[in-house]
Amino acid sequence: MRRPVARNLTVLAVSAAVVMSVGAAAPPPTAQHTGVEKSPLAVGYGGAVSSVDPDASAAGIEVLRKGGNAVDAAVATAAALGVTEPYSAGIGGGGYFVYYDAESRTVRTIDGRETAPLSADENLFVENGKPLAFAEAVSSGLSVGTPGTPATWQTALDKWGSKRLSTVLKPAERIAREGFTVDETFRSQTASNETRFRYFPDTADLFLPGGRLPVVGSTFKNPDLARTYAELGRKGVDTLYHGRLGRDVVNTVNKPPVDPGSGWNARPGDLTAKDLATYRTRLQAPSRTSYRGLGVHSMAPSSSGGTTVGEALNILERTDLSKASRARYLHRFIEASRIAFADRGRWVGDPAFEDVPTRELLSQRFADSRECLIKDDAVLTSPVAPGDPRQPQRCGSGGTAAPTTYEGDSTTHLSVADKWGNVVAYTLTIEQTGGSGITVPGRGFILNNELTDFSFTPANPAVHDPNLPGPGKRPRSSMAPTIVLDRHDRPVVALGSPGGATIITTVLQTLTGFVDRGLPLVDAIAAPRASQRNAAQTDLEPGLYDSDLRQRLEAIGHSFKENPEIGAATGVQRLPGGKWLAAAETARRGGGSAMVVWPER
Repeated sequence: MRRPVARNLTVLAVSAAVVMSVGAAAPPPTAQHTGVEKSPLAVGYGGAVSSVDPDASAAGIEVLRKGGNAVDAAVATAAALGVTEPYSAGIGGGGYFVYYDAESRTVRTIDGRETAPLSADENLFVENGKPLAFAEAVSSGLSVGTPGTPATWQTALDKWGSKRLSTVLKPAERIAREGFTVDETFRSQTASNETRFRYFPDTADLFLPGGRLPVVGSTFKNPDLARTYAELGRKGVDTLYHGRLGRDVVNTVNKPPVDPGSGWNARPGDLTAKDLATYRTRLQAPSRTSYRGLGVHSMAPSSSGGTTVGEALNILERTDLSKASRARYLHRFIEASRIAFADRGRWVGDPAFEDVPTRELLSQRFADSRECLIKDDAVLTSPVAPGDPRQPQRCGSGGTAAPTTYEGDSTTHLSVADKWGNVVAYTLTIEQTGGSGITVPGRGFILNNELTDFSFTPANPAVHDPNLPGPGKRPRSSMAPTIVLDRHDRPVVALGSPGGATIITTVLQTLTGFVDRGLPLVDAIAAPRASQRNAAQTDLEPGLYDSDLRQRLEAIGHSFKENPEIGAATGVQRLPGGKWLAAAETARRGGGSAMVVWPER
């Protein structure tokens, strides 16, 4: 039976302290950027912004205060993240934009995923008959897809925004020019990339000032990026897709500016002016499923986020998770994730090239045929074989099992709402932390390595792999920006996360924590996470790995490995009376930044 909970969600109380299902979160960290206060929770009026960074959230709030809407603020926040979180996102990458229009009460989406060059084929990452080593593919021109982020910004503003691109880029341009204060996260991410950053002189000059790691507390400036944003504002995104900036990108991809003394083989790509000129965002309907009477809207393929989160929710629909013990809740969550990932790997790719059964993957009939595989006293053996969503057979499979391929774990997510009730959930990325490692000379931004999200060779040679490279093809993604509506098509909550394939499990766990377990949004985000992606072992954060819950689950057959940090979610929640709640991480990535235009006193 479906449990009716939608009517109660907008009146959830905000807890005075963070109380999680297992363990306790670290206290909110102190902001270390430009003096902007950092808090994981804000409640008030006039709109809300939540991101991983206080300067970026403040940029969005600035636009809202000046009369901009949620779309304007989302682009401003994203542009600022390109300055302060340059290893996670920027104009050298792509992403997925989910928008709720309050007037029509509808959800619409933009697929701004990067595309492979028109010359690419399924052997893009095959050399001498063998797949390239992942690390060799990443830091090369081969890994760089046609950037989609600038086109996404312009499409969103043209369709639903109220401000010009030049206006919403101003806060980010100012931060890049005047600088921001280096925090421990920025320094540690630089340190983890130091070796490969030194392969590329332009990257080293920018991110290793004076040849050294940036010092915590110092001011980091990026005047090249400030000038690039100013150019985008003056000339529009055509400067990338048809102009001078695009020529700089093409030259960098095809002749990576590598230090000859490094010994690094920075394999050239084959990006052309035609690849840029023919790039288009896709305006498309969201994925949609019903859960506990709520409408869950997210990204349809080319992302697998919406279909995989949706299928797992449908599998869990038959279990009353609100009354389940902690062990049974986590067991069911893990097994539903395992099954949904099995089906994702077999069926989801770029729908312009592959016959993706999106509607069937999201059907309750298919979920029920898969849910019966789950037993409360036993664990499925991974990799689980996929089912056939077009011809569901009870507890049956539709093919041979295949492992889940690797995706980088960087990316960033922002959630925005405005005073009119419009909402944006936007996940954007340059793929792994530091992207390709290649900075466009004189431009101040790193290029993506999104094409490594393709399968280098078939995940299972016995069956067709829908995620092999192809000309102009979008690699499969796991990004899952999500907006949840009530029975009257009004927003309840919007959220998302970075984390590669763990995005799917992070969004799923946060939603079930919020909807089923009754956690306030900030607590659902802070709760220690598990991530199962059709693998032999399930990742657990320390709060779960070090608990007695792990032993109880191991007793029925689960196998775990410790993962220090999974995801970095943000969200906004509609409250009664025009009030908004913004929530972010309390500890992950140094803690996130939730803000509202007019805080409640």
